[in-house]
Amino acid sequence: MSPQLAKYARIVVPIAAVLALLYFFLLRDPPEATRLGELTPEPTEQIPPPETDTAIPENVMIDVKGAVKNAGLYELPAGSRINDAIEAAGGLLPEADSRSINLAVIVLDESSVYVPTLGEESVAQAALMLGGSAAPGLINLNSATEEELTELPGIGPAKAAAIVAHRTENGPFKNIEQLMDVTGIGEKSFEQLQELIRVR
Repeated sequence: MSPQLAKYARIVVPIAAVLALLYFFLLRDPPEATRLGELTPEPTEQIPPPETDTAIPENVMIDVKGAVKNAGLYELPAGSRINDAIEAAGGLLPEADSRSINLAVIVLDESSVYVPTLGEESVAQAALMLGGSAAPGLINLNSATEEELTELPGIGPAKAAAIVAHRTENGPFKNIEQLMDVTGIGEKSFEQLQELIRVR
């Protein structure tokens, strides 16, 4: 290499190196910054707490049969008694045996009321002959099946299963107030049920 070319190379090479460094540091695209939103975790959907006390139905449907003036299906306020169902059906016929039925019993939703005639064996008498209760219509918490428990107002399949599970795990109910120990049954539900249930 001639002295003139060597001198030119000593000038050009440093300049090329400086230009390369400038390109690397200044002209190269900077890395894309991470957005703040990408670092923030997505909000999780909050599950509402389960309801502990479902609403009690305001009305019940009762099928009134037997020695009444207008037998049929009637809608009555929850907590109505057999006497209310009979009055809704127009009252008793002259041949009705009113002494064989308990007019004070509270009627249950989807249940029936049968009024026998004089001389006809009543449901209550038949229950006594079989060793049953003298107060028909009351649900025994210690022997009722899940299906029987669902006849109570406000007691669906889930609560009926919870009642059966509670007595299986903790033994028979000693009093009806212990029903409030069952998950999902509060004071409001118990107030509607206390005259419809019993323990034996």
